[in-house]
Amino acid sequence: MSFFSFELDPALAADPVFELHKHGKMAIAPTVPLASRDDLSLAYTPGVARVCEAIAEDPALYADYTWTANTVAVITDGSAVLGLGNIGPKAAMPVMEGKSILFKQFGGVDSIPICLDTQDTEGIIAAVKAVAPSFGGINLEDISAPRCFEIERRLDAALDIPVFHDDQHGTAVVTLAALRNAAKLLGRRFGELRVVISGAGAAGVAITQALIAAGVEGANVIVCDSRGIIHAERGDLSPIKAELAAATNFSGRTGAVAEALIGADVLIGVSGGAIEESALAQMAPGGVIFALANPTPEVAPSIAHKYAAVVATGRSDFPNQINNVLAFPGIFRGALDCGASTVTEGMKVAAAEAIAAVVADDLKPTAIVPSPLDPRVAPAVAEAVIAAAIRDGVARRRSPVTAPATTPIPR
Repeated sequence: MSFFSFELDPALAADPVFELHKHGKMAIAPTVPLASRDDLSLAYTPGVARVCEAIAEDPALYADYTWTANTVAVITDGSAVLGLGNIGPKAAMPVMEGKSILFKQFGGVDSIPICLDTQDTEGIIAAVKAVAPSFGGINLEDISAPRCFEIERRLDAALDIPVFHDDQHGTAVVTLAALRNAAKLLGRRFGELRVVISGAGAAGVAITQALIAAGVEGANVIVCDSRGIIHAERGDLSPIKAELAAATNFSGRTGAVAEALIGADVLIGVSGGAIEESALAQMAPGGVIFALANPTPEVAPSIAHKYAAVVATGRSDFPNQINNVLAFPGIFRGALDCGASTVTEGMKVAAAEAIAAVVADDLKPTAIVPSPLDPRVAPAVAEAVIAAAIRDGVARRRSPVTAPATTPIPR
């Protein structure tokens, strides 16, 4: 049976989700007319050869005369997809397509999903470096920890375009924005918050780094993994976790997440592991719980509300969705517009502050972050990112890219 004659199970065929995804969710469309011989001669041969020769002579023309200045690669190995785990490159493609259309819808950024059939660190790095000339930025997606840290670090050092692992930094940016607004709403000093982060994978590490970079005292942050509190005396720490131990938990608290939560103002869950209600009862009253695991939060919102004044999840069917779409379209829009060579910590913090500011004048316990559909978000983030890139000395362009209009071809 050929691919095109495959018949879906009738129960699945009746599901509207499958109908929406049929034949994928995106397509390539031309941005120039191709209605005459003159059009063809300009867009392709012989006219295209003049542009190729000009770029060969002056590579700085590359961004102006190709799509690269407005195009990002969304790259995965399928090893840590959403809450689905290691499902491989083919099963990951619907998510990468989804990411790409979010880039376009909310940031005006074109992107191409690329699912690599390797989970070897060296193979991934080599593949991304090989395709990088075709893009203005690299969005790494759903690559499992701890490989994701090395892959991003080495690619960022090797390439002169932004490399951004969204599972780390997108989550961290939106979490930081939400916590800033939660602290403001509750009248708490942001830098003095006592924070417990349950989960030391990609998101947990990046959130820890972002909170400390934004002013939370590392002494007041405790990170937990599946074996309990991360502290300097543990002998089983990976290099990344050893760095966390050195930057957090200065009191040397030990034990499980229940011990970590004693007196805590904030719980941020990015582990997927359930947290007992008895542990929540030990938190300081009137605090914050962000239970971000999808599809099942670490703490059910109905339980979390018993012990916290502000509750957020990663789901769209509860208030205060911590959703990466608030961050990555605007971050890449800004980075591409100013020709940033990398995404700095300053750019990430600026993005978080911009997201928080969108709703800062209308805060309430059920609205500490904007809706993912709020049209104000991506432009505000892009503007803040550009300003931060200029301050940090990584901007190479001051005039923004104008994204070309597309003329879809009827299917």
